[in-house]
Amino acid sequence: MTAGVDSPPVTAFPDRDLLAAGLAERVARDLAAAIDARGRATLAVPGGETPGRFLRALAQADIAWMRVRVTLTDERWVPPEDARSNARLVRANLLHGPAAAAEFVPLYAPGLSPETGAERQSRELDERMLPLDVCVLGMGADGHTASLFPGAEQLQEALDPACLQSLVAVHAPGAGEPRVSLSAPVLCGAGQVYLLIQGTEKRAALDAALTATSALEAPVRVVLTRAGPVEVVYAD
Repeated sequence: MTAGVDSPPVTAFPDRDLLAAGLAERVARDLAAAIDARGRATLAVPGGETPGRFLRALAQADIAWMRVRVTLTDERWVPPEDARSNARLVRANLLHGPAAAAEFVPLYAPGLSPETGAERQSRELDERMLPLDVCVLGMGADGHTASLFPGAEQLQEALDPACLQSLVAVHAPGAGEPRVSLSAPVLCGAGQVYLLIQGTEKRAALDAALTATSALEAPVRVVLTRAGPVEVVYAD
């Protein structure tokens, strides 16, 4: 990739509550459209602290949740009862109320290594989730998205447009524990991508990613420069 690509549309909200509501409205609209078109919809959401408000707002959306399958953009390789589990966060914030009727497809596979688990869960995703109708991503101040961290051992493989696995194991200095992440072909193949960022540090990281020399330097670039629609939603 060359540097200096055009910025995708950025929608700024006055505060984080309005951001959560606005993003939830957009995602619910997209899921409803997919259900109307094909009778089902698939959604990938991020973990971490940032998306909590958005997930709680989306949980109340009046759509046919029994026709929606939900997965994660990435996962720490920890059991679902662990405090750092993204699956635990999604169950606590999204899969209740109307959204309790949705089907959740986890990324963690108990008893397996991240590498073996990623290979097995890739097949599950291929059969039941892909292509994604909607993918909501977060971004770190270092330009990572999902668990595609700068300097990760498997980053070049995960960013390769010809990557054969939908889910890849990730070992990176900034990741804490081993993780798994959706690969670039899956992220870029979603019908609609939203990038959720909050705070001036993340906005500066977005600007830096747009002028980075490659996605190896700022992995979020891989979705910012994809051919399909991307919308950045932002609040201070």
